[in-house]
Amino acid sequence: MEKKGFIHSLPFKLLCALIAGLVIGLWLNGAGDTPFVMGLLNIIVTVKYIVGQFISFCVPMIIIGFIAPSITRMGNNASKMLAVALCIAYVSSIGAAFFATGAGFGILPHLNINPNVEGLKELPSVVFKLDIPPIMSVMTALFFSVCVGLSAVWNHATATTTLLEEFQKIVLSIVTRFLIPVLPILIGCTFCTLAYEGSITKQLPIFLIIILIVMLGHYIWLTLLYSVASAYSGRNGWNIVKNYGPAYMTAVGTMSSAATLSVALQCARKSEPTLRDDLVNFGIPLFANIHLCGSVMTETFFVMAVSKMLYGEFPPVSKMILFCLLLGIFAIGAPGVPGGTVMASLGLITGVLGFDETGTALMLTIFALQDSFGTACNVTGDGALTLILTGFAEKHGIKEAKLGNVLGQAG
Repeated sequence: MEKKGFIHSLPFKLLCALIAGLVIGLWLNGAGDTPFVMGLLNIIVTVKYIVGQFISFCVPMIIIGFIAPSITRMGNNASKMLAVALCIAYVSSIGAAFFATGAGFGILPHLNINPNVEGLKELPSVVFKLDIPPIMSVMTALFFSVCVGLSAVWNHATATTTLLEEFQKIVLSIVTRFLIPVLPILIGCTFCTLAYEGSITKQLPIFLIIILIVMLGHYIWLTLLYSVASAYSGRNGWNIVKNYGPAYMTAVGTMSSAATLSVALQCARKSEPTLRDDLVNFGIPLFANIHLCGSVMTETFFVMAVSKMLYGEFPPVSKMILFCLLLGIFAIGAPGVPGGTVMASLGLITGVLGFDETGTALMLTIFALQDSFGTACNVTGDGALTLILTGFAEKHGIKEAKLGNVLGQAG
């Protein structure tokens, strides 16, 4: 695969779109309400609305395309060790989400997040409304994915499983060839309208503070993961952490768990005998795809901040609990693209929390701009979960030879 530099990456494109949107919006704000300015704003608002409609249309397909094949893929490779790996990855992800939720309710009210900024200019109305309704609701798509995926496994429906795999490739093409290329347009239009209204100059510094808080949360969660893993396995997790520096820096630079996998394997293998070699070969590649604690924590904290910033209140506790529980499932089936976690869970952001296109655009932007640190947290946390697998194997007398079949099935 051809390697692309940072200037070709999604975060760089979103950053450029953000800056361009801010510059144009601030210029329009100071240019006066001339016919030219209002006409240009009409076009920007309309484009923003249409792109938002397209993203909403894609959400159910993304859910079906990534959740259902993930279930069939895991079901066909069912084993005790795989089941344990899935459980601890899910628990780690939703644990990080609930940790972020608690931190959000405890910290964010003390930050100067004021949605009611005085003296805002009013945006013109949309000139042309192109409504693109989704084929089904978010929750319908989720339950459809679960039912079809499990039923395909129970009935050994190879044709359906193959169809789901092909549908996943189709959806990934839609995401990479259509959805991701239009994201900078949505981001640019959103920040242009926010800058024109006049609110963004006061709200942007809050984003920087929030990103720093989330990064601190990553380190706290990693400390907790390795402490639990050490206590359960009876082995020193520091022997793993001290070798993970190269993997962490590679993840920061590549923003991809897949691109970091080879380095992560090398770091984990240096941790022997703390980690068993067979479990390193099994756990590290698996967790690179299903364990996204850092990304989940980031998204959860950000949705609370954006909700307060745009809508004046935090989501209700009941909705946040549902959001966290479902986000762990969505993370397991997240696509392998930049910002894959938030991309896969757009349905939760819009369907469960009720975000509009402005909220969605803000979430995509701030998530993508710090995605590298979330990925680094994911990758480093994989070592802790592999240590838990090592402890489980030792406690249940699972020998290396016995794991050979599991490794072959999971490969």
